[in-house]
Amino acid sequence: QVQLVESGGGLVQAGGSLRLSCAASGFTFSRYYMGWFRQAPGKERDFVAAINWSGGATQYSDSVKGRFTISRDNAKNTLYLQMNSLKPEDTAVYYCAARRSYYPTINNSNYWGQGTQVTVSS
Repeated sequence: QVQLVESGGGLVQAGGSLRLSCAASGFTFSRYYMGWFRQAPGKERDFVAAINWSGGATQYSDSVKGRFTISRDNAKNTLYLQMNSLKPEDTAVYYCAARRSYYPTINNSNYWGQGTQVTVSS
């Protein structure tokens, strides 16, 4: 059974940091591209960051570039998102996603997690 389980969300003040984790099971994690997406209340789900299977290539949305870092540990089957200099507009439910053939997108991901809430207070 495939599972992606996010953790590490919470309430933080603006300027603070959080590290999200996504624990994967039920598939060969090291062969999948992985990504983070987020959905704020009343808005569509948006791309945040993605990483290739080896961790050697990454992509970021313009809104988080320079503040967030995506990484992975294939030995632990875990994806991470280090979030620094958080802003109130980063408040959202954060989801991880997996895709076998290329970087995950909203409409082309094989697996999704259930999400973890991140709330940034001003």
